[in-house]
Amino acid sequence: MTTDVMIECAGLTKKFGGVTAVDHVSFQVARRSIFGFLGPNGSGKTTLIRMLCGLLQPTEGTGRIAGHDVVRETGRIKEIIGYMSQKFSLYDELTVDENLRFYGRLYGLRAETLRQRRDEMVALTHLERFLHQRAGLLSGGWRQRLAMACSLMHKPQVLFLDEPTAGIDPVARRQLWNMLFKFSSEGMTLFVTTHYMDEAERCSHVGYILMSKLLVCGDPDDLKALPEVNPSGTKRLDVACDHLTTGVQVIQKLPGIRAATVFGQSMHLLAVADLPEQAIHDALRAAGIHDADIRPIAPSLEDVFVALSAGGQR
Repeated sequence: MTTDVMIECAGLTKKFGGVTAVDHVSFQVARRSIFGFLGPNGSGKTTLIRMLCGLLQPTEGTGRIAGHDVVRETGRIKEIIGYMSQKFSLYDELTVDENLRFYGRLYGLRAETLRQRRDEMVALTHLERFLHQRAGLLSGGWRQRLAMACSLMHKPQVLFLDEPTAGIDPVARRQLWNMLFKFSSEGMTLFVTTHYMDEAERCSHVGYILMSKLLVCGDPDDLKALPEVNPSGTKRLDVACDHLTTGVQVIQKLPGIRAATVFGQSMHLLAVADLPEQAIHDALRAAGIHDADIRPIAPSLEDVFVALSAGGQR
């Protein structure tokens, strides 16, 4: 492993009785990168994170954080990582300040060092006006900020975030991601699980796990160029028109259409390469939908994962 690799899995596997939760997963995450780890609920994302954090012992394979083995060097691992779980264990009856001090002491911070680090985290997450408010009274977005601040008290080199934006509003999501970009620019390595495709697009690298197996891992642009995502003899089109839900039902029945789905304010099509645009216009006009705007598009990460999921479940 090179010095630029901060997270490494080699055949990492976890079985619970006869159930395989993570099945021989291998990948590397480079220093300073934001690695997005995606997959449906129950696919093995949280189990893999818990193994990498030294909280769960693998059945097979190895995992390393900054060169340290996650089984044999758990003490060292806990010093260099931060972990913000799906349900971070904030103490609702404690104030924001008390939660920060508590987690700081767990990491061995004392006296002036503890106070200084608390002040840094409060300034970073803009929690100043909530310092003396009980954590249980915070909104979802501010609870996430506090949870992140607690996980950063000991200045970890690697930060694991398990669905950090689940259940918070779009403004809070954007603010949280701005902080992640800042951490990455300062040298931290981030490992983020998410269900949001727009968040996956923000990651420098992504991995997709399905039914315990890692299907793909790499740069988003490279994944969008995979042959499974761009079948030979096909093209992708964006069609903007009125009455989208009606339009997509019409287009799905058109010969030459491999897939059609509503995507925001338009529909995305996977069609045979020689399908004329006029055939789409004609089908829509027959349904009373006029003035459709058709343009070619590249696949999105959502297209990537839909295509890979279809192949992985066969």
